[in-house]
Amino acid sequence: MENGTGPAPRTDAGPSGLGAYAAGVWAVVGMELRQRLRARGWYIMLVVWFGLIWLVTALTWASWKVQSSAQGDFGGVAGSAANGPGPLIFEAVLAFVLLFGLLVAPALSANAISGDRAGGTLAIMQVTLLRPGQLLWGKFLASWCAALAFLVVSVPFLVFGILQGGLGAGHILVALLMLAIELGVVCALGVGVSALANRPLFSIVVTYLVVAALTFGTLIAFGLGMMVTDGTVQANQVYYKNSYVATGPDGTVDPSQPSGQPELPQDITDQNDQFACYGPMQDQRAPRTDRVAWLLGMNPFVVVADAIPYPDRTSAAQQQYAVGAFESISQGARSAQAGPEATYQCANGKVAASYLSPQAPLWPLGLGLQLLLTAGVLALAWRALRTPAGRLAKGTRVA
Repeated sequence: MENGTGPAPRTDAGPSGLGAYAAGVWAVVGMELRQRLRARGWYIMLVVWFGLIWLVTALTWASWKVQSSAQGDFGGVAGSAANGPGPLIFEAVLAFVLLFGLLVAPALSANAISGDRAGGTLAIMQVTLLRPGQLLWGKFLASWCAALAFLVVSVPFLVFGILQGGLGAGHILVALLMLAIELGVVCALGVGVSALANRPLFSIVVTYLVVAALTFGTLIAFGLGMMVTDGTVQANQVYYKNSYVATGPDGTVDPSQPSGQPELPQDITDQNDQFACYGPMQDQRAPRTDRVAWLLGMNPFVVVADAIPYPDRTSAAQQQYAVGAFESISQGARSAQAGPEATYQCANGKVAASYLSPQAPLWPLGLGLQLLLTAGVLALAWRALRTPAGRLAKGTRVA
């Protein structure tokens, strides 16, 4: 409507109420999913994904059979017969799904808005009653649903690993939940970047760079940060039991010592079956990993691995079971978070625990930082989608 000074600027006012807002979001979701379901390539990708996971599962099973037969123990791969092939198959499929899920999710979301902008259809949606938030939520949920379809295809293989024994139902439930959340974080980052970028190729490349920064950049940053955060810890001497052999002047075992073992020191402050701490306390240099552990916590593999409920292996009965790859990642992250006071041998005169209990997990901090980063990108994306735009970058297509 003309008011004497030109047309009135468009506002984001539309149907009020949460129901109307949700209806707009689901309208965008429905439109996006219908476009994906009509594409033949979508089904081809799912079939290829299913075949790849089946191949990974079959190769893992065959590897376990060969190694266990060579050892004469059908549980040799996992460390004992009670473990069976279940943990090995579960972790192999879990690692494959997470790794390639991080590669597939950007392709499903990074051109969600920049592709519409390049095709001239974004402006058509912006002149409707749809608000910027509805566009963002709709595009995000549609890309997340598409990514979750790949996760659903992998569920039978994860269940197959559980059924082989050695794992509980909580493993697969928590693993699936954390995998879904990590895929959602990547999809949200992709949609946010696509709203900020003008070209689909640029948005896809930037999204992959962000995923690479979370996956590999956090490890590099943690390693560099650990090198510059040296500190000191009060510790005394370490006595390694069953590894020291007393020798005479000619290099032979000293017969005066039983079994070649010297007597234990007298001033022992703490000991177990493997180590003993003795002597006065002194300042020892040690990296302060607890100061930079938050960088490691942002890694998607650390978030998933640290959230899975593993059995408490601090007891002697559980120590006979071998620790898998994801459990090792979790233990490494918790060791970094604990710092030298808990992991440095004989720090404060105490023998360091060989297995850290799951009382202080790192994954809530890492996931919180991921969500904070995602929220910042989406806030910038919402601002970029507001209309009227005022100024557009050179070469930007409107319609």
